[in-house]
Amino acid sequence: MPELRYDPIRLRWTIISTERGRRPHEYLVRREPAKADGCPFCYGNEHKTPPEVFYIGPPDREPNSPGWEVRVVPNKFPALKIEGELRREGMGLFDMVTGIGAHEVIIETPDHGRVMADRTPEEIQKVLLAYRERIRDLRKDSRFRYILIFKNYGAEAGASLSHPHSQLIATPIIPPVVVAELNSAREYYQRKERCIFCDLIKQELTLGDRIVWEDDDYLLWEPFASSFPFETWLLPKNHLHDFALLEDSDLYKLAKALKNMLLRIKILLKDPPYNMVLHTSPSTHLRPARPYYWSTITFDYHWHIELIPRITKIAGFEWGSGLYINPTPPEEATRYLREVEVPDV
Repeated sequence: MPELRYDPIRLRWTIISTERGRRPHEYLVRREPAKADGCPFCYGNEHKTPPEVFYIGPPDREPNSPGWEVRVVPNKFPALKIEGELRREGMGLFDMVTGIGAHEVIIETPDHGRVMADRTPEEIQKVLLAYRERIRDLRKDSRFRYILIFKNYGAEAGASLSHPHSQLIATPIIPPVVVAELNSAREYYQRKERCIFCDLIKQELTLGDRIVWEDDDYLLWEPFASSFPFETWLLPKNHLHDFALLEDSDLYKLAKALKNMLLRIKILLKDPPYNMVLHTSPSTHLRPARPYYWSTITFDYHWHIELIPRITKIAGFEWGSGLYINPTPPEEATRYLREVEVPDV
């Protein structure tokens, strides 16, 4: 029997369509092979990108030259531009904010064909360190209210270049999906003086039906109202509202958990395209109109990573209704992912 399930964090419904039940092999999506010819992210082509704003590598390296391990550059075709004055204006019933922001590319490795799932925890840790440092730096700009880091893996997931990379966009508004999470977390805390994510983790660990994997610090979870088949969340077990507060040792533990998640998805679904996003707390600059807006965020929010394999398509019903149809119940997805044999990392 199909079910409608409600997500109390994202405030949306999903139809778990058991009548359409599909197994992993029925989702196979062929990715385009990686082509390195003329790739602007490979060694020797640093001149093909804007000048770097951050890198990890030898301290005596010449800027914008080979020798780096992780490199961050402004996007050559940015969605938002960092130069200019931020203005907020009313236009009749509409609102307009000038397109001020930052759009950066995190080039994760000089090796064109070495995807994140196949790298060592030490290598993944360096990518996470770049995430953290760019968030910390961009938060100094009071024009930016949110910094979203995301990874599009494969052309089918929106990647225009196959070289392993992530992206960062800083926006002068908080994205609606994040607003829903923040509001849910704050309202829950106001009622119960507890973090909704922490309560969820405690409940799911007790039930066990949707926990794919855990260690002392992190867990992999298939959400009860998963909007997409094999949608997987990575959450820290201990409460922390802000990814940018992680120490280097914490990033190494996270790198091991992230590799575990990526390997399970890669092995089970035959290396599918996917989107991965990091949701953390927003910049907490003073907002004169709402001086107490972030007064409880330290206690009520819980950073996490969401991964969505791009193995189904959104069609008219989803766009028209705001409801998603998931043909694989998260409990079944959990069983399949648990059975994957992941090498020790």
